[in-house]
Amino acid sequence: MSNAAPAAWPELPFAGWRDTYETLHLWTQIVGKIRLARAPWLNHSWHVALYVTARGLTTSPMPDGTNTFQIDFDFIDHALRILTSQGSRRELTLPGNSVASFYSKVMVALSELGIVVAIDEMPNELPEPIRFSQDETHASYDPDAARRLLQILVNVDRVFKQFRTGFLGKASPIHFFWGSFDLAVTRFSGRRAPLHPGGVPHLSNEVACEAYSHEVSSAGFWPGSGPIDFPAFYSYAYPEPPGFRTTRVKPGAAFFSEQLGEFILPYDTVRTAAQPDQLLIEFLQSTYEAAANAARWDRDELECTLGQPGIVRQI
Repeated sequence: MSNAAPAAWPELPFAGWRDTYETLHLWTQIVGKIRLARAPWLNHSWHVALYVTARGLTTSPMPDGTNTFQIDFDFIDHALRILTSQGSRRELTLPGNSVASFYSKVMVALSELGIVVAIDEMPNELPEPIRFSQDETHASYDPDAARRLLQILVNVDRVFKQFRTGFLGKASPIHFFWGSFDLAVTRFSGRRAPLHPGGVPHLSNEVACEAYSHEVSSAGFWPGSGPIDFPAFYSYAYPEPPGFRTTRVKPGAAFFSEQLGEFILPYDTVRTAAQPDQLLIEFLQSTYEAAANAARWDRDELECTLGQPGIVRQI
């Protein structure tokens, strides 16, 4: 990784920052589990997600009695900040920490602020998990890679938010799930779904069933891991309707992964395109249409034209 400022859509080959990714994944799980412990349950586990900011990721405000606090990752100054509605704050630098030391410092900082919270120390959705307080294995942080990740998340968040404006039905926020380390947006048909079979590693079946209680078309971005060892966009439908996976979607570089059960578009295809935003919108729209058409969603009732700043939607 170089020290140069990242491009608008920067390179981020998975092999080049795998160690940092694995460490950062676990740090976001610690912070996400704090939100999980404090936020009341919201449909489809929306209460646990983090959100993209201009500098990184945030929990958004969380309740602490009659007060609130939030935790922010800053991938520009490479720090973690805990802010309270009473005006107090704590900050720790990200480089130089193992998962164990990060966990310890966060818990000490919360205690110093008078915030009492306990979390499940076992990571979710990962093979061979190590308790946070005992994990000295993961201790890498490449500031340049983190800065590039931020630039990608900012771009993806922006395009996903534009895509979200074309749907009148129930749709998720653009949110970052720390269990799978992906930024996602989900549309709902309005119909209930069959019971999800569960089986997600280190995630309770009860949570999986609640998350997929209703029929969805979901898309997102993740930096790579497992069978897809490169950064990519994905799109899937639950339940998967007949004919979905054989639909021809756009752009031509997109393909259906039989192993994952999802359409995949390599990030580098978007990054190197003449018009990255438009290419990504094309993938999001065509894969959504593949799901909505195959499952016979009421598209006339659910869709509208994409929104524009300062222009009221015509009805």
